[in-house]
Amino acid sequence: MYNEELYVYYKRYKREKIMFNIVLVEPEIPQNAGNIARTCAATGVKMHIVKPMGFEIDDKKLKRAGLDYWHLLGIQYYENLDEFFEKNKGGRFYYSTTKARNTYADVEFSDGDYILFGKETKGLPEQLLHDNKDYCIRIPMISEARSLNLSNAVAIVVYEALRQTGFEKLESFGELHTMNWD
Repeated sequence: MYNEELYVYYKRYKREKIMFNIVLVEPEIPQNAGNIARTCAATGVKMHIVKPMGFEIDDKKLKRAGLDYWHLLGIQYYENLDEFFEKNKGGRFYYSTTKARNTYADVEFSDGDYILFGKETKGLPEQLLHDNKDYCIRIPMISEARSLNLSNAVAIVVYEALRQTGFEKLESFGELHTMNWD
């Protein structure tokens, strides 16, 4: 049953910390980055972009995909992977790849985890995956499929991580609006 007091509490509750971090390594398609930005903004997940990018950050397609959520987005840019890892020492990192043996559902995500996704055409660097194979995760799919769309893959993994943490600090219910049919 609907609880007015609980609803007001959730509406006013502000996120005090970043739950998760999505890292795009050398993204190539602005629409994907824009869609991912929107997912991150709507969930309070911080977005990290490791350059080079296959587009300019002011690309119309990027902005259009993110729509009016840009003011909600926490985003940080890095010149390369070395800079990213240097600035995020001590983090717990997961590497999303079609080459992993473990699925994203096998992981117990925790606050502050970083989940890295590679560029659309090549994925993450092979050496990075090899050096971190115990932290590589995949989304199950049929063997004939090469991969999922990057923005869809990010959404799947983000929502699993949020589900595992009980959708903490996210509004998990809505309210129907009264409609006048006269």
